[in-house]
Amino acid sequence: QVQLVESGGGVVQAGGSLRLSCAASGRTFSAYAMGWFRQAPGKEREFVAQITWSTANTDYADSVKGRFTISRDNRKNTVYLQMNNLLPEDTSIYYCSLRTGPRYDYWGQGTQVTASS
Repeated sequence: QVQLVESGGGVVQAGGSLRLSCAASGRTFSAYAMGWFRQAPGKEREFVAQITWSTANTDYADSVKGRFTISRDNRKNTVYLQMNNLLPEDTSIYYCSLRTGPRYDYWGQGTQVTASS
């Protein structure tokens, strides 16, 4: 089993920045990649960013490219999401997730991010 705990959410004005953290514990050696997803009220959960555990290859949703940066610290089993120039449409619950294969298997409890206009 893997446990994921997010932190770093909050309320900022549009144009501001936040950094989310996700600490993984348990069978993390089986991880292929970790990612961030988000879900706004009344909308489906959507992909935000992903980083592969061994090679640190990254992938981003078009809506966040150039504003968000995903990174990881293997020694701390932690993934970060640096979010700059936040827009009101970025307001969502952000979830950390870990995949051991083709699908994301484990999920955190989520952290609220609000960018006010």
